[in-house]
Amino acid sequence: MIDELLRESKQRMRGALEVLEDDLIAIRTGRASPALVERLQVEYYGSSLSLIQLATISVPESRQLLIRPFDTSSFKAIERAIQASDLGLTPNSDGKVIRLNLPPLTEERRRDLVKMVHSRLEDCRVAIRNIRRDSLKDMREFEKEKLISEDELKRGEDDLQDLTDEMVAEVDVIGDRKEKEIMEF
Repeated sequence: MIDELLRESKQRMRGALEVLEDDLIAIRTGRASPALVERLQVEYYGSSLSLIQLATISVPESRQLLIRPFDTSSFKAIERAIQASDLGLTPNSDGKVIRLNLPPLTEERRRDLVKMVHSRLEDCRVAIRNIRRDSLKDMREFEKEKLISEDELKRGEDDLQDLTDEMVAEVDVIGDRKEKEIMEF
């Protein structure tokens, strides 16, 4: 019973880590990456779609993104979405494609991005601790209902804490890697 609860907790914590990695991919570093804009929401014919559903995104140069809309009528909507985003990029259009030139990051902007990364890391740590709290509550409930013994509860709590520590350490590794990527010139 406890093993099943620990497996479920591990799966939920892994899910939190995956969400964190998806969030961090969208944070700009010094290099161009389609992930910067592919989840950008575009208002198109009354519905909100992600940019990846409306266009092909490629990287012709290390500091440039090329967006080729599937439908030319979506050009203006895509440009508006890029300008309205917090990316700070200006789209350049020639009627067929939209180019996004990524200027080099300033030291101040890099620090701001690192702060944003730290905020996302802390959100992930909180999510992992909330999963631990829920699992502990379930274990104590099992013990109250005499489904597990006190010793099993103690062993389960220790295993859950070890799992939590392991996942938080993984969050730190992911954060350090992203921070180095941002601060790299």
